[in-house]
Amino acid sequence: MENHKEKILVVDDEASIRRILETRLSMIGYNVVTAADGEEAIIVFRKELPNLIVLDVMMPKLDGYGVCQEIRKESNVPIIMLTALGDVADRITGLELGADDYVIKPFSPKELEARIRSVFRRVEKVNFNPNVLNSGILKIGAIKIDTNRRQVYKNNERIRLTGMEFSLLELLVSRSGEAFSRAAILQEVWGYTPERHVDTRVVDVHISRLRAKLEEDPSNPDLIITARGTGYLFQRIMEMLKVE
Repeated sequence: MENHKEKILVVDDEASIRRILETRLSMIGYNVVTAADGEEAIIVFRKELPNLIVLDVMMPKLDGYGVCQEIRKESNVPIIMLTALGDVADRITGLELGADDYVIKPFSPKELEARIRSVFRRVEKVNFNPNVLNSGILKIGAIKIDTNRRQVYKNNERIRLTGMEFSLLELLVSRSGEAFSRAAILQEVWGYTPERHVDTRVVDVHISRLRAKLEEDPSNPDLIITARGTGYLFQRIMEMLKVE
């Protein structure tokens, strides 16, 4: 049995799934708390302050999308959504609302456990190796990136990014001008290799969210460019300055 200090909130209206996940995650050392519906999830979240949330979409009282929206108003805690919905557009709705990743039902508990470990490895990497940009503040036009605090400002106003969004931005900026495939980004930022083509949609949605927050015209981006046939790159900009 491993020794983890991380607390995970499992939210699902199916008692069998809550029981299975609570048992398995507890056995590998996580501290697990549960909620059976969306309203209870908000209450438990505020009381327990978990390090990660496993969140079902289809629930009574308040669905997973509503829970995700509420939590994102006050926290950047990692959220992995569980979805049985068949339409890809429906599955990525949670990502557009701020979830970090999703797992499709029916799922293998081992797959979910691997995704959870990937999230915590990323968090640990950030804590022990603050950033790949060697610390400091980067200025790119109206954008300022504080790599120590992992904060971003646009026209001196703070832009709220999730931890995954910042890690994605950090990767692209640190190697500006270099094109990354979606699969490479998924491996570098999310920590796993895509098993299905649809997995890479996670990257597309996060890129779209970053553009909406940072670009003057998200439909015609100047910073985060699509590399046709490859993936994405951060435009190499001559006026990029590092401020100590």
